[in-house]
Amino acid sequence: MYRCIVSVCSRGKVCSSFVPPYTLSPSWILRNTTEERHHRLAEQRWQCSVRRMSSAAKRRRSLHSAFPVLKQPLQPIHQHVYEANVRNSNACHKKLMELTDKAMKGGGEKAIARHTQRNRKLLVRDRLRLLLDDEDFLELSPLAGLGLPYGDIPAAGCLTGIGRINGLWCVFIAMDATVKGGTAYPITVKKQLRAQEVAIQNRLPCVYLVDSGGAFLPLQSEIFPDKNQGGRTFYNEAIMSAMKIPQVSVVCGSCTAGGAYIPTMAEEAVMVHRIGTIFLGGPPLVKAATGEEVTPEDLGGATLHAEVSGCVDHFSLDEKEAYDCTRNIVSTLNFQLPEEEEEDEERMRKRKAEEEPLYSSEELLGLAPKSYTHSLDVKVVVSRLTDGSRFQEFKARYGTTLITGFAKIHGNLVGIVANNGELSYQAALKGSHFVQLCDQRDIPLLFLQNTAPTAALTLTTTQAEVNTNRLKAQGSMMSAVACASVPKITVVIGGCHGADSYAMCGRAFDPNFLFLWPNARVSMTAPGHAASLPSPDSEGEEEKKKLEDKLNKRLDEESSAFFSSGRLWDDGVILPQDTRKVLRHCLDIIKQQQYQISTEKLQSALLRI
Repeated sequence: MYRCIVSVCSRGKVCSSFVPPYTLSPSWILRNTTEERHHRLAEQRWQCSVRRMSSAAKRRRSLHSAFPVLKQPLQPIHQHVYEANVRNSNACHKKLMELTDKAMKGGGEKAIARHTQRNRKLLVRDRLRLLLDDEDFLELSPLAGLGLPYGDIPAAGCLTGIGRINGLWCVFIAMDATVKGGTAYPITVKKQLRAQEVAIQNRLPCVYLVDSGGAFLPLQSEIFPDKNQGGRTFYNEAIMSAMKIPQVSVVCGSCTAGGAYIPTMAEEAVMVHRIGTIFLGGPPLVKAATGEEVTPEDLGGATLHAEVSGCVDHFSLDEKEAYDCTRNIVSTLNFQLPEEEEEDEERMRKRKAEEEPLYSSEELLGLAPKSYTHSLDVKVVVSRLTDGSRFQEFKARYGTTLITGFAKIHGNLVGIVANNGELSYQAALKGSHFVQLCDQRDIPLLFLQNTAPTAALTLTTTQAEVNTNRLKAQGSMMSAVACASVPKITVVIGGCHGADSYAMCGRAFDPNFLFLWPNARVSMTAPGHAASLPSPDSEGEEEKKKLEDKLNKRLDEESSAFFSSGRLWDDGVILPQDTRKVLRHCLDIIKQQQYQISTEKLQSALLRI
């Protein structure tokens, strides 16, 4: 048996060589320790060289590109489709504004008055104004919790998103105690877990604003026992800490029962005097169990936990001081952002490089398809999203029902994969090739999804052969998408139906971000196509028709973008004209991890006493 020795060659690369094994002798331990020390020093030298190379790379400019311009003006022949789409987009926009307004109101006027006047606490959005650099943050799933079987839970009882603190993008999870008293519902837990998943995928620091009354007990079977339920929050905290993803917790309200573990498992915790409390069981439970009367402050207030138990690290007299303290903590994290002068130069260089699209983004309202039959050439959409409407198409003449190619969005190079019809055999092979190409070159992928409303029917032997080949090719594309290690962003601009949506990086394929346009439809089969689903043979024609009508009605209700977002099947519904801005935020967020000084913890030397 030979052992592998790792060394650093003259070019700064790690080289391995195989040498005979150690001979067991009394001096083996000393020799092993010495060699391990040499290997550790070699590894550190290599990491320094990599860091030097990466810092030098940051100073280099990207390669010059002159992608062809997509000349895609609206044609008179498209006018009737465009106008129908605009009418539908305006109706969807109106509904989006109504639901957004409902979510923004939280628990309602009475709950807000009780929260601010009696409890003397700030509202959750006021807290974020004090914590974040500005209000230009990316809120995730703001419509989550609306239209659920157990009632409306505005914003799922918590605000999650990504905003800048001292210039650093951070995930925030802020409980809204005006909604059901801060009680956690199943959708609340799901939203918190999704925010942690975003932090893990993109290596973002995470800040928790804790003001929770614990789980809603009547629904405990949907909150407590399973793998991706309540306990997963604490598991994720531990995993994030092991991954060197910083976490800070601010106790600005009650932390009862399971909520008490969030601040105690964070790396640093700040607690606000008089309004912050941490305990597993509150004063009523103490009185019921022991007959003793105790105040919340004496049982688990900031003074107790800062001076006696040591559960929190920072004591704050009021909320403003707490958020100032949190901002100071964030400034100590292991990130090294570019110097302001370098950042300004980089910004100026990007501004010169990036161009606005040749066509107005407002035209996207008429390009958001009312239905699959109202879809225009997806290149028309692409030309209104990319810098200068430029697009370097890949395999332009092959598999034309899938558009693939390279473009820049606010100066960031991306690979675009967009549906332009059914995902045929050739289109799926082309998509598989392009996804692997982007993965090879470390280029983020943007999927513009508008899949066919139903699977292709198999009525003849020839169709069966074609569909079999298509199935194999789609499986290949799914594998390529699943295994691609580059960041992936999905925007559903039309339909998200059937297996085609998996190949186009649907929710199950773990994109970094997934957004819907208000007109989007998410279902196994599109509304109006229930006849394509198998039905019992024993039923007569009249019964089949009734069943189809019932299914189509249900599909129409359950496939809407708002039904999807209410159940957190996406990261939010965005307006078509805001897509470029949202994509810029996402790409900037994804790129931030390159500024983290270290992402792996070297194993320390074993000390024997």
